[in-house]
Amino acid sequence: MHVLSISSLKGGVGKTTVTLGLASAAFAKGLRTLVVDLDPQSDASTGMDIEIEGRLNVADVLSNPKDKVVQQAISPSGWTQGHGGTIDVLIGSPSAINFDGPHPTIKDIWKLETALTTVENDYDLVLIDCAPSLNALTRTAWAASDRVLVVTEPGLFSVAAADRALRAIEEIRRGLSPRLQPLGIVVNRSRPQSLEHQFRIQELKDMFGPLVLETVLPERTSMQQAQGAARPLHVWPGEGAQEMALQFDELLQTVLTAAGRGGGEAASGRKVPAPTAAGDADAAAELEAAESAEGDEQAK
Repeated sequence: MHVLSISSLKGGVGKTTVTLGLASAAFAKGLRTLVVDLDPQSDASTGMDIEIEGRLNVADVLSNPKDKVVQQAISPSGWTQGHGGTIDVLIGSPSAINFDGPHPTIKDIWKLETALTTVENDYDLVLIDCAPSLNALTRTAWAASDRVLVVTEPGLFSVAAADRALRAIEEIRRGLSPRLQPLGIVVNRSRPQSLEHQFRIQELKDMFGPLVLETVLPERTSMQQAQGAARPLHVWPGEGAQEMALQFDELLQTVLTAAGRGGGEAASGRKVPAPTAAGDADAAAELEAAESAEGDEQAK
């Protein structure tokens, strides 16, 4: 089971859209896929046709990450109606915001990891739609992940947010989870005719080199239409939708290639132990450094 966090430390760049596009590509490929909706806005759950009311959800799991609770908080996506395959959702909830404090304990950070351990044999791929901040929810997601995909758009402030995200990933890798690596940066909502977009994409490449993925996702209304109808992109009609589907197929292949390169360590990542009490001070110091870096950037 390979676990990928989809993250941005800036809202409004289409992070959930990228999550849903990758989920659609994985579903079309026949991968057993779980989407963890960790963003309190819960848009991924809505976009995957999940009935949220009256169900256990990710907030319940973060409160009590035991097997029975985890199983009851997972629901098949409505995408499966009339289609074979496995595409499930760990249901999102606005109540997840209660677990997004700025100073989580080490125990709290490892709760999602603990929860995913109970389903590691059920899925090939887990996609975590993260909250757009570097508080507890994002740290919890990253601690449970093998890779992080940083989503940005070709704009000045988004470029700065991508830089903050990569530095924070490195801090958490050193302080908490040695297996964590950035998958790379994916540029979303690009308009090839825009000179500003071309300039910002080149700026990203100059700053981050090969971490900027070759796949550049164009701005297309078809993606929003599929989301609004709570249908997978790969079954949505029209040339624009099929163009986007091919882009997400390419992005998914990058994810799977990285998982293959990870070998046994990435696949068996759920066995990595949480830090011991002796290591908590160092881990806390690393997290403080990441948090301080984000705060300094936001203050500028």
